[in-house]
Amino acid sequence: MQETMTMTRDELFKKVQEVLEEALGADEDEITLETSLTRDLEAESIDFLDIVFRLEKTFSTSDKPFKVGQGELFPENLMENPEWVQDGKLTDVGMSMLKERMPHVDFSQFESDREVSKVAELITVNSIVEFVERKLAA
Repeated sequence: MQETMTMTRDELFKKVQEVLEEALGADEDEITLETSLTRDLEAESIDFLDIVFRLEKTFSTSDKPFKVGQGELFPENLMENPEWVQDGKLTDVGMSMLKERMPHVDFSQFESDREVSKVAELITVNSIVEFVERKLAA
């Protein structure tokens, strides 16, 4: 078995692609780096749990378990904190918290809108590959 630490970005993408095919019943050609999990693959919150489980299983090795903490890969409970969200949009404090917690996500297109309901659309296949890459390197 190949050590996960030595995987190339392409190999990581392939494994993430396989995880998403299994978890979401998507076809390989539907899953590119730019694919949004919710917008393009219609993933729902229950699917996120399955994805996390499958990522942990796929990237764990006997000497190094791959664990994803709650809210680490996908945002959770944003609406419950009035410091983070007001009138359905992320506040400056909310934006900094998301960027800090989720460095694997590209928020550049989101800055001007900040609508909380659209946060999930920012989770792309690339952001998952980036997340796994960072986590394996840690």
